[in-house]
This record gives sequence, C-alpha cells and structure tokens, in this order.
Amino acid sequence: PFIRILLPTLSNYTYYGTSFTFYLLPFTFIYYFCQVKIQYSTNFQNIIDVDIFERVKKQRGNIGQYAKEAHGYFAFPKLEGEIGPRMMFRGKEVLNWSLNNYIGLANDPEVRKVDAEAAAQWGLAYPMGARMMSGQTSRHEYLESQLADFVGKPDAFLLNFGYQGMISIIDSLTSRFDCIVYDAESHACIMDGLRLSPAKRYVYVHNDMSSLRKQLEHATKYVATTGGGILVVTEGVFGMAGDLGKLDEITALKSEFNFRLLVDDAHGFGTMGPTGAGTGEHFGVQDKVDLYFGTFAKAMAGFGAFVATDEDVCMSLRYTMRSQMFAKSLTMPMVEGAIKRLEMLKSQPERREKLWTIAHALQNGLKADGMNIGITNSMVTPVYLSGSVAEGMQVVFDLRENYNIFCSIVVYPVIPKGQLLLRLIPTSMHTLEDVKYTIKAFKNVAEKLAKGEYNKELLIDASKL
Repeated sequence: PFIRILLPTLSNYTYYGTSFTFYLLPFTFIYYFCQVKIQYSTNFQNIIDVDIFERVKKQRGNIGQYAKEAHGYFAFPKLEGEIGPRMMFRGKEVLNWSLNNYIGLANDPEVRKVDAEAAAQWGLAYPMGARMMSGQTSRHEYLESQLADFVGKPDAFLLNFGYQGMISIIDSLTSRFDCIVYDAESHACIMDGLRLSPAKRYVYVHNDMSSLRKQLEHATKYVATTGGGILVVTEGVFGMAGDLGKLDEITALKSEFNFRLLVDDAHGFGTMGPTGAGTGEHFGVQDKVDLYFGTFAKAMAGFGAFVATDEDVCMSLRYTMRSQMFAKSLTMPMVEGAIKRLEMLKSQPERREKLWTIAHALQNGLKADGMNIGITNSMVTPVYLSGSVAEGMQVVFDLRENYNIFCSIVVYPVIPKGQLLLRLIPTSMHTLEDVKYTIKAFKNVAEKLAKGEYNKELLIDASKL
C-alpha cells in the first residue's frame, strides 16, 4: 500500500535529474510479484480447500473410475466353494482360470490336515507380538532354514506378507547415497518400495539389456561421487505378460559393473527350475542372485513370504525392516502349514510336471487357433485382443455367462488403449478337457469381437445384474 500511494506522487520529483520512479522500480516489482503470488495462492487454495472425503469420493483412480459398472462382477467378484478349477460364481459353477494355486496345494487333504491340527493346537494368536519382541519360535527358525536350503542360500528371513515385505526390503537396503536400477514393468510392490527409498532411481526398458547397460553406466558415475552402491531389481516371472526376467544376461553384467541383484520371484518360486527353486535355478544363475524373494501366496497356496541371502545381510534385515520389526509374527498355523507345503513341493515333482503339461497344452492350443499370447515363456498365459473397455467387459460377461469360464481381464489404462488382456492361470488341477473347452470358447469370442458383435460404447453395469 505504501508504494501504491507514493508512486504517482514521487513520479513528479527528481533526484540529480532522475525520476524517483526509477529508484522505486525494485520495490514496484516486489509489490506486483507479491500481488500475483497472493492471487495464485488464493486460487490454488480454493482448488484444494476441500474436505478429504469429498475429494476421494470423486477421485477413485485409474481403475476405480469404473467402480460403478464393475464392482461385484468385474472387480471384487465372489468365487465361492472349494478352491480349484471349478468354483461357484453368482450361483453357478464356472471353470476357473484365475487363481495362482499352481501345483494344487490349496485343498490337498494333507495340507488341510496340518493346517487344522496347528490351529487346534496353537489357535490363531500364537505367537503374540513381533518376532523381535515376543513372537519368535523355533518353528519359525526351522522354516527359514528349510527355505534357505531349498533356494541355495545361506540364510532366509520370514516375512508376514509378500507385498509389504518387498517394500520394506528395498527401503532397508538402500540409502540416499545409493542407486536403484529397475525394470520398467516391475510389480507395484517394487514401485512402492522405490517411492519409499531415498536412493536415486534409474529405470531401464523392460528386459532390454542395452537399456540396462546404459542405466548401469549412469548409476556407476553417480555412486562414484556419493560413495554408495547399486541395487538392480527385477522379477523372475513377470506376472502379467508371463515372460521371464533375463537373469542370465543380467548376472553376466556383473563382470563389468559392481551391483547387487534383488529378484522378486513370486510366480517362479515352486514352479520354475528343475526342482522348483525358482527362475534363478531355471537359468543356472541362482548363486549370482544376491537377494532372492519368494512368496507363499502362489505355488505354496498360503500367505507370507521370505527373502534369502547371506547370513550377515539377513541379520541386518531382521533389525532394520520396519514392516517386520513393528508387525505381529506369522501365526503358528501359517508356519506349520508352510513347512508342510514346502515339504510337498520338494518331494512331489509330479505336481509341477502336471502344471507344465497343462500350461503347454493351453498355450500351444491357443496359438494354433490364432490367439496372440505375447511373449510368455512361463505358465502365466495372457491372451491379447483388440477392443475398447466396453467390448472387453462384454467379452468377459459372455465368457462367464454363456461359456461358464471365469478369468481375469486387464484394460486401459493398465495396458495401452485399444488393447485387452485376458489372463489365464493354469494349474496342476486342470485337465486337458478343460484346456480344449477353453480354447474353443476363446476362439468363439475372439471371432465375435473381430466381427463387431460386441458394443464398443456400452459399459455393462454390474450393479444391475
């Protein structure tokens, strides 16, 4: 206000021939800058000054934008009954290709017997508290030793959940002096771990070794100035496309660059390799994988996870992984159940062999009928189609209602616009008859889609079904 009042008056006076206005120019600039900033701040405040609940009701995210039409049918569907290839969906039996019960342990009588006996003996509470404080048992330690031995590592550390564990591993391992080089198509748990870590990040094009080399060159230059280290993060089996992380080629780069390798092998543990010890075993480079991460949620048909590495690193993780230090220990039924599942995984290779028989039959049959299954070289079987989100919903509806086939669909914006991905998960519990029927059904819906028989604009409203 002072400047605004004096400026017109002082412009009539001079000092040594120079108008006073000249000397006030810096102050004038500051004044107008403040006015703009105040106006901008006021406008911005008007935008964000909204109740949190009001905002989240309107902003449901990329997938949540379809919640009204999808909830209860396409998203959050209820599969009921015994876990297996045939389950109940909305009151009728469907052929289920949507569960990661890879080697059929979920409902095995021996597994369920151990689960039930452990629950009867220990209940669902024991042990109480975090392992660091009061939740440690000799059975937890025994399971860790068995896991480490199976995947060929000196030690292992149990984790309550896979997603939570991976986030915390990355956070615990890295500092602001370090670099993380990661695959562009890494799972969400890896991405969330990166967001939590203070380390500098470099992303390489999915499974592109020339891109990885370039990013390793950048990372090497960076840590030369900080005194930090490099962590490369990838997956053993990419769970959406089904392709394998190129662990043989990645580990070969260790001869040129100094880095540690963390592999998320959620889908590979129990399914890949001669003994099921994972994708590192499949490539013959398990000894070059510095940190091996596996989950119980897929081939082991339970929940929980583990990370296996050398003893000193494991001990460090036990004392630095906040997600484990401040969280309740895995309960005894989960631990005893995991011990039994691991024992069966190791002693019954015919389960894994049956899984691969079904996977190969499904994939070869789909390809023979002209289906595009992408670049999968694992049991995960994606089927790629072209169409709108509306067409994708109608394809899934057709499969479920008219062919009694239940599978998962992925649409834009998770994948590029105009693409549809139907993901099939074969298991050792499926039969060749299941495979033949599914291939025929997929051929039929693909032909209908190509002919334009599905409405490109009409979103099926699940709330009205």
